Amino acid sequence: MMTLLTVTAKGQVTLRKELLQHLGIAPGDKVTVDLLPDGRAEIRAARASGTIEDFFGCLAGPGTPRLSIEEINEATAAGWAGET
Repeated sequence: MMTLLTVTAKGQVTLRKELLQHLGIAPGDKVTVDLLPDGRAEIRAARASGTIEDFFGCLAGPGTPRLSIEEINEATAAGWAGET
């Protein structure tokens, strides 16, 4: 699959929906970019490290299921205890 992207005047590129889906990236996720020889780059989905910051990132976003206060408290306690 070859995808052509356009660089804006600000030097930004928007990744197309089909590319994000292929990489398994959802809104709010992070990506890593490795610079390779000959002007190439490799982009990958950044996998969660299981930190409390990863939990905070899942709180927002369309399509995210609403949790009860009990579920939030359990998830927060597990995150702070390093159990995730």
